[in-house]
Amino acid sequence: MPIFCMKKLNKSKYKVKKKNTNKRSKKLNKIIDRRKDKIGIIIERRYRIIIVLISILMLGLIAKIVYMQVIKYDDYKVELKKLTKKIVDGPSTPRGRIYDRNGKIIVDNEAVKTISYRKQSMVTSKEEIALAYKLGNYIDVDYTKLTDDALRTFWVKTNLKKARAKIKDSEWQKVKERKMTSDEIYALEKKRVTDSEIEALTDDDREAAYIYYLMNKGYSYVEKTIKNDGVTDEEFARVADALPELPGVDTKLDWQRSYPYGDTLKAIMGKVSTSENGIPSELKKDYLKKGYALTDRVGTSYLEYQYEDYLKGKKSTYEILNDGTYKEIKKGTRGNDLVLSIDIDLQVQIESILTEELLAAKAEPNTEYFSKTFVIITDPNTGEILAMAGKRVVNNDDGSLSVVDYTPGIITSSVTPGSVVKGASHIVGYNTGALRIGEVRNDACIKIAATPIKCSYHEYGNIDDVAALKYSSNTYQFQTAIKVGKGNYIYDGPLKIDTTAFDTYRNTFKEFGLGVKTGIDLPNEALGYKGENTLSGYLLDFSIGQYDTYTPIELSQYISTIAMNGKRIRPHLLKEVYDGTTDDALSKKIYTFETDVLNTVDTKQEYLDRVHEGFKQVVAAGGTGSGYIEYFRNAAGKTGTAESFIDSDSDGKIDTETISASFAGYAPSDAPRVTFTVISPDVGGPNTDYNGMSKVNMRITKKITEKYFEFYQ
Repeated sequence: MPIFCMKKLNKSKYKVKKKNTNKRSKKLNKIIDRRKDKIGIIIERRYRIIIVLISILMLGLIAKIVYMQVIKYDDYKVELKKLTKKIVDGPSTPRGRIYDRNGKIIVDNEAVKTISYRKQSMVTSKEEIALAYKLGNYIDVDYTKLTDDALRTFWVKTNLKKARAKIKDSEWQKVKERKMTSDEIYALEKKRVTDSEIEALTDDDREAAYIYYLMNKGYSYVEKTIKNDGVTDEEFARVADALPELPGVDTKLDWQRSYPYGDTLKAIMGKVSTSENGIPSELKKDYLKKGYALTDRVGTSYLEYQYEDYLKGKKSTYEILNDGTYKEIKKGTRGNDLVLSIDIDLQVQIESILTEELLAAKAEPNTEYFSKTFVIITDPNTGEILAMAGKRVVNNDDGSLSVVDYTPGIITSSVTPGSVVKGASHIVGYNTGALRIGEVRNDACIKIAATPIKCSYHEYGNIDDVAALKYSSNTYQFQTAIKVGKGNYIYDGPLKIDTTAFDTYRNTFKEFGLGVKTGIDLPNEALGYKGENTLSGYLLDFSIGQYDTYTPIELSQYISTIAMNGKRIRPHLLKEVYDGTTDDALSKKIYTFETDVLNTVDTKQEYLDRVHEGFKQVVAAGGTGSGYIEYFRNAAGKTGTAESFIDSDSDGKIDTETISASFAGYAPSDAPRVTFTVISPDVGGPNTDYNGMSKVNMRITKKITEKYFEFYQ
């Protein structure tokens, strides 16, 4: 009974649980169904959104296709053509001309008969070699320039079977195994060409080899110059008649620089590379960065290099057609024209005077080491250089003398200036309080212990600051330098100075343009020598221009700075630039060189006025510059005579003492419009005193100033 009741009871419980579970399941299923309905709605909604987005994208794509294929069809067709066609530049076009300030052509272009070659499509080496032999029948070329490598290349190209026979089977196997490249095999073929095989080449072979070399030099698509130097009328005509049988060869008129005034100022005009050599190796890096091709003709020195961006022409542009021919799509133009500040007629006269006077001076005593003179004439108001010339005497093999151009030395050679710099030394004294306006001093010799006595050329007694310039007193400057250096001078006693005095002098000198680059618009401007020894005696030497050295252009800027009341103006040769798109004399002006004031000397006008008065007295009666410029020109200036030293036997050692002469002046003194700088290094030999020294520097100064005033009254 109990057991039966228990079983029954459990069964009853089970039924209740099952009933409850069914209820929960139904409830859960309803929840799941509702969620399924919601998910279905969400999916359907998202599906519709995707359909809409896809429809929009499809419509956009269709619109884009319609836009490209219908509306912009012609435009995209043009763009496609641009992307697929091959465009190349032609050879360098003529450069701009160079004029003087009066519109006279100094540098021009002249036509040159040229034989050229442009590689055609699908041409083989064998065909080019045959063409080289054929062209050699019509022209003569100097094949002595042919290198050994070019000869070996030609031999291999003309003897392919023999060349390949020089390669071992093991080496061919390495090529198959990719252990050697075809270039390495080619190099071995050339290397194994024997000397006897090269020697067996005839003159005709060598001529063809050189022509073949020229045909393949540089980029393949660029037109190559085969011959443009000394092409005769007969050669030009024969090649022109034979062009149908010379594929790729052409006859045309190229260009080269011409100089209507011969060698006058030619060195400063600079050089242009040839079409054969293209850009020189030392300039490749700079020019390639600017987008030039290796075969371009470029300025390589001085003005041609300095103003390459203006002078270069714009190349013609060609399209390479499918048949390998070329179609010009943009015609090239020559470069822009430069107008210089130079007066070429005055320049010619200055160079003639220099040549005449240098030869005359070499016939005088004590001129054994004298060889050159520099002349610079400028407008101090603008920095324009009206004339600049350097001439040097050279010995010929037959014992005679010749005069050659040495104008670049104006910016690269250093000279000992001597007393010319005393104007700047006076300003140092005034600025530091070591010199007072009107101060009178006794022009007595200076003697420092264990050093030679230092004197002026004469003992002038008691003189003031103006007279010190007029007579070029050395001891007056020595006394100033001792004060600047805070020294205590005792005759024949030791002298100790504050070495910062060297910096004091140099800083002021730099403001005048001495010891710094002038900024002239020519490349490779150099500086002179800067002394490093700070012994007290060297400070005294510095004050009279016999320690540091300067270039002639620095001395020219110095005198211009004095003339312009302390304004240091950049010297320049360029005046204007004109558009070169036409062949007219001068067309549209595109650039003017504006006056460039680099700095103003930090001093008082009253100090500069004293220097002006002193310089005016220099060229007056009794002054050291008397006779340099005609009195009625109202000029001012300063002479310089300096001890200088040279390497007389070219062994790298300075071994001989000489005397150098200089003059720097301006006119008129009250309103300067011209400066003259004339420097003759080593004009006197060892142990030459002032009276025994050649007066060539004075004669040159007198003649060139007179010549200037003939041109500019």
